[in-house]
Amino acid sequence: MALVINDRVKETSSTTGTGALTFAGATSGFETFAAGIGNSNTTYYAIVNTDTPTEWEVGLGTLNGDSSTITRTTPISSSNSDSAVDFGAGTKEIFCTLPASKAIIKNASGNIDSPSVTQLDIVSQGDLRLQDSTGGEYVAQQAAASTATYTLTWPGAVAGTAGSSLVSSTGGVISYGAVPIDTGKAIAMAIVFG
Repeated sequence: MALVINDRVKETSSTTGTGALTFAGATSGFETFAAGIGNSNTTYYAIVNTDTPTEWEVGLGTLNGDSSTITRTTPISSSNSDSAVDFGAGTKEIFCTLPASKAIIKNASGNIDSPSVTQLDIVSQGDLRLQDSTGGEYVAQQAAASTATYTLTWPGAVAGTAGSSLVSSTGGVISYGAVPIDTGKAIAMAIVFG
């Protein structure tokens, strides 16, 4: 099971209530959830009752094993105070969407912004890449294949003295200072700013 987002995925349903919706087929010009999302996968959805447009819901849903139904796993926003809507009679349109609360966008100043995300998780030992001006080369940060959870807290300003090194406390707070030298041991690495 994976989270899948795709364009132009929309079906109809006549299901009522707050439970899973049974798909009745793709609308003209769109593909089915089976084709666009895939069996047993999750996706973000939007539902509107076309006969009663005041009934609507946006959430995270899970397709069953043959993609004939979608379970409304986690409603995100809705006409029922952001809870599951008890849909009445009528044709519902269900389509794949990207909820605004899940989007990471550039704001008007061109900075990456997200209204609800307080952290960014890069999974499966992926890189955080800072590219050069051409986008051809980059500096990457990556977690070890197996690691304990910890946080590094960077200094609040640049070094005030040339030749300063970054040093860390046992709690992961990084500051500028001199690297202690133990003549009996080799120094593995020091970052020196000059």
